[in-house]
Amino acid sequence: MPAAHDEPVRYEKQGPVATVTMNRPDYRNAQNSAMTYALDRAFYRAADDSEVKTVVLAGAGEHFSAGHDIGTPERDAHLPFERRAGLWWDHSDKAGAESRFARESEVYLGMCRRWRELPKPVIASVQGACVAGGLMLAWVCDLIVAAQDAFFADPVVRMGIPGVEYFAHPWVMPPRIAKEFLYTGDRMSARRAYEIGMVNRVVPRAELPERTRELALRISEMPRLGLALTKRAVNQAEDLQGMHAGMDSVFGLHHLAHAHNAATAPDALGGMDIRAMKEAGA
Repeated sequence: MPAAHDEPVRYEKQGPVATVTMNRPDYRNAQNSAMTYALDRAFYRAADDSEVKTVVLAGAGEHFSAGHDIGTPERDAHLPFERRAGLWWDHSDKAGAESRFARESEVYLGMCRRWRELPKPVIASVQGACVAGGLMLAWVCDLIVAAQDAFFADPVVRMGIPGVEYFAHPWVMPPRIAKEFLYTGDRMSARRAYEIGMVNRVVPRAELPERTRELALRISEMPRLGLALTKRAVNQAEDLQGMHAGMDSVFGLHHLAHAHNAATAPDALGGMDIRAMKEAGA
């Protein structure tokens, strides 16, 4: 077994609060499949523990998450993993759009939808970069506490792709703000995210863990079933406003863009590797 500091996700319980920490700080917590499935196991662990009332999702190091892993030495998108979020078949021995659609139905859209339905409140504790796939992880949480240095961005339109797979943009921010956010690919500050209602609180960077835990402990004083039913009620209201169906429709557009890139560009990401994205200011 790997040492705790080598694991892609750390799990810690203190009283009624479980803290799930992404642990690839050298790569700004870029999400490879190993991390994604480790997150899934951690959330299951928190859900199964009757002593846990509230969950905190955090990122080790200077950044919450720079998004999907598109180029670290531990990138593992080609490898098979035990599928947990849906009934799509293994992607690793398939080709083209079939492979990508099957994998992303599982590890991106499928996993995020599962985590959104965890019947306990989840608080994202965000510092530094919360970019692309990092947004998806923050957005599945019920509340977001952001450090003053946090910034948010979805720059994948530079790849010719209409936003990340878990397309919550028009629900977490007003539609015109969502369009600007996507059209420009610009970073949104924590203060601006608070102003538009995407973030609940903005706190000094040094106080982020403590202030997040204070909020988690306050929520944990509420009855477990009351919290679960309240979460379900609000989630259902969002889905009645079209969130679930909207994500399905945009997921199809997302994969149309991948297929177009694969036919007309160097790869399904439109040739935008890590270096190209950094040079473009993402």
